[in-house]
Amino acid sequence: MLRAKQGDEGAFTQLVKAYQDRLTNIFYHMLQSQEAAEDLAQDVFLRIYRARHGYQPTARFSTWLFRIANNLASNSRRAKGRRKEVNLAGTESGPLGVRPTEQLATEKSGLMPNRQLDRRELQAVVQQAMEQLNERQRMAVLLHKYEEMSYEDIADAMELTSTAVKSLLSRARENLRIVLEPYMQMGKEAK
Repeated sequence: MLRAKQGDEGAFTQLVKAYQDRLTNIFYHMLQSQEAAEDLAQDVFLRIYRARHGYQPTARFSTWLFRIANNLASNSRRAKGRRKEVNLAGTESGPLGVRPTEQLATEKSGLMPNRQLDRRELQAVVQQAMEQLNERQRMAVLLHKYEEMSYEDIADAMELTSTAVKSLLSRARENLRIVLEPYMQMGKEAK
């Protein structure tokens, strides 16, 4: 980032390549929309590029980046809450019924082995459990689990204390345990 601050466009490109997929993944888990996730990741880099000349390395670059990402995700979720969105059922997805890609996905799913289907079902259950967490808990879990950030780095990124992050993660784990425990019991019974 220090090289980008001094005008090295190649250095900025390296930052984008290093963090773009990670940011998009975090945003996807927060917003459940690939398009929105990609847009927000692009917005993060646009903000970083605009602020590059004023960058001060008071924390790790990734901490600064995820602080910006956290703020944008919060703003996006608030804005989304003010807009009413309508989800269409698969059969209503187009004027002529199911779109060809949706039709293909439906047909292919019948050919998948049970093990892959079970994995997808488990992923869906975990995703639903994550959606039940409040925004701050979800962001803390994503930064800790997927980005492997320390409590201190998460605290910096979310503008909290380390103690608050520990508490946030503890409550998030307990909430996830409550939601996921019935599914874990079903898995034990199936064996």
